[in-house]
Amino acid sequence: MPKARRKPRSDALDPVVMTVIANRLDGVVREMTNTLLRAARSAVISSARDFSCCILTGDNHLLASAEGLPVHIFGAHLQGENMCRYHAGDIREGDAYLDNDPYGGNTHPADHTFLVPVFIGGEHLFTTVAKCHMADIGNSIPSSYFAKALDVYEEGALVFPGVRIQRNYRNEPDVIRMCRARIRVPEQWYGDALAALGSARVAERRLKELCRKYGAKTIKAFIADWFDYSERRAIASIRKLPKARIVNTGRSDPLEGILPDGLTLKVIVDIDPRRAIIEVDLRDNPPCVDCGLNTSRAAATSAVVGAIFNSLDKDIPRNAGSFRRLAFKYAENSVVASPVFPHSCSTATTNVAERLVNITQSAFA
Repeated sequence: MPKARRKPRSDALDPVVMTVIANRLDGVVREMTNTLLRAARSAVISSARDFSCCILTGDNHLLASAEGLPVHIFGAHLQGENMCRYHAGDIREGDAYLDNDPYGGNTHPADHTFLVPVFIGGEHLFTTVAKCHMADIGNSIPSSYFAKALDVYEEGALVFPGVRIQRNYRNEPDVIRMCRARIRVPEQWYGDALAALGSARVAERRLKELCRKYGAKTIKAFIADWFDYSERRAIASIRKLPKARIVNTGRSDPLEGILPDGLTLKVIVDIDPRRAIIEVDLRDNPPCVDCGLNTSRAAATSAVVGAIFNSLDKDIPRNAGSFRRLAFKYAENSVVASPVFPHSCSTATTNVAERLVNITQSAFA
């Protein structure tokens, strides 16, 4: 359930200062995006633009996303949480981490996510995130999508659950060698990885400059006020809606030889304008299937959240503050948002996830 709102602080920031800092953070994310777009080697990134950048707080809340793809960035906080859990007590300035584990918060294995913790005065205050769909990830076939993979072993992707890839601003050579040994286009992968790391490091420098200008105390006050403002905007928008339970279903197409009848998917949305909460129930969906159509929690939740925000006021900031007004219920061992190892999530960002967007948004319509 959403967390209770904080009482207004007596030392709340001036609205003009808050707006300036918010736009500066979006500018940092756009600089990350431009860096990655111009430095990447693969056409998947440089032409198809299948990548996103964002900034998390040090305690793993989405802070700024600018023009990031919803399916990429709405679940990035889960990866920040895993980074902190896997490396509790050993996260240092100069570190960078690689994560593409769909069971631990990532979208699907093809999305290599690079996370850089940013320290201000010795405190982990931000994490910069660059997520890229790689041209090759070591799959058993020459594709980063494998819809017919019966499980993760047939899929064959290299999986990195929050693995440290840099320490003291230097690459961890063992991880790089592992990737070069298994990925079909090692130089292209390495170029894209360097572009993503460069993107995250650019943001690290800009955030340090921002904190030197305004001071860490002011930036912390901004984060709290920005989340509260975003939540107030979401509350105001939800309260314009009628109280309703909306239920909608849709179908995923048959998959030859594996799912002859396809999949029937369901989304239940309860809108409570008095409490200003939207609750989403994804439990009434099929169990995991023996192919790559299972959707990770990050991909399925992001799909529904994106559809919900498309149905609210268009200028509500998309961050952890506005997300407080959303609540989700998940099943266990489900094709929607609850994959269980070793079921494959190879195509988690397409097919089922795209149906969830359509089902949710048409339900509002």
